[in-house]
Amino acid sequence: MLLIAEKLDKTYHLGKARIDVLRDAELAVRAGESVAIIGASGAGKSTLLHVLGGLDRPDAGRVAVNGVDVYGVSASRRTRLRATDIGFVFQSYHLLPEMDLLENVVLPAMALPDWLHGARRARARARELLASVGLAEREGHLPMELSGGEQQRAALARALMNSPQLVLADEPTGNLDDETGGLVLDLLLSLTLGRGHALVMVTHNRRVAERCDRVLELRDGGIHPLA
Repeated sequence: MLLIAEKLDKTYHLGKARIDVLRDAELAVRAGESVAIIGASGAGKSTLLHVLGGLDRPDAGRVAVNGVDVYGVSASRRTRLRATDIGFVFQSYHLLPEMDLLENVVLPAMALPDWLHGARRARARARELLASVGLAEREGHLPMELSGGEQQRAALARALMNSPQLVLADEPTGNLDDETGGLVLDLLLSLTLGRGHALVMVTHNRRVAERCDRVLELRDGGIHPLA
């Protein structure tokens, strides 16, 4: 298995209130597989994705990506793992407004050890990825000069920059209209699965979720087969 999550617990405390977001949550994803996880707003979908991607340590449990215990290694090793093996696509794009599209897409490559020696090669790959999402002519534009759909396509290109084995997508069509969201979803599936990446996508939209190989549900803190 490329991704294994075992007995994940995550609790938040808001004042005197205790919120159990994850309770004994478990997930296994094979290389080249697409998995959608649906759930109501506030169910903890984003928290789950952050835990799986090494961004938010669980209170208990284990996450392994490509055989590496994500929270059992040093912080610097975990940062390298995120740079090399995991790509993120967020609902709100998270493009840096002061950088043009090419610079935004190249950004993950700057976290690699050989960045200075591979800068020219990285820019060439970024241009290839921008072309693959239909943005070859927009590489010099700032994010604010693009539509929401174009920004999300650029974010997808950025997520694939280092050829990660695992792509995590958090409501990737949530801020888009149906037509634009459909285009982004088509690209997300074709560019991840077509290149052998595994995809875990969280969404509240069943129609979007059903495009994946498997659909699971996050409820009561656990991950369950869809009822």
